[in-house]
Amino acid sequence: MEISGRLIKILQEVRGESQRGPWVRGGFVIETDGEYPRQVAFTTFGEDRLAMVKSIPLNTPVVVNFNPESREYEGRWYTDLRCSRIQNYVPGQMPPAATGYAWPAAPQAPAAPAAAPVPPQQPASPPAAAPAQPQAPSFASPLGGEDDLPF
Repeated sequence: MEISGRLIKILQEVRGESQRGPWVRGGFVIETDGEYPRQVAFTTFGEDRLAMVKSIPLNTPVVVNFNPESREYEGRWYTDLRCSRIQNYVPGQMPPAATGYAWPAAPQAPAAPAAAPVPPQQPASPPAAAPAQPQAPSFASPLGGEDDLPF
């Protein structure tokens, strides 16, 4: 997943030791743009990802790639947004999926001239009966149309 905003805070590092060796965890907070700005906190694990975050000055527009992860503990659920990559936002380079930024429309190629419509052909004789095959279930929307999926 991807989101963009301004880097507003770098969180304190936490270091520890596990059976696999030493580890380091840190984090940062961005603020999204738009009519209703949101502050979103991310966590990072490892020296290399912490170096990515530290190399970006505060109040810089950034694009964050992350993976949401939830887990249950004693009947309560906790969600963590783990940053896999953070980079400076460069307009026109890589539009994020969920942002408050307004993206300019991409230039469209000129449309090809429309060909004259071809009348449908009538079969000379009725087709032979095809063997019956099971039909897939129809997922028709109560609002009409084939389905209500956005793709």
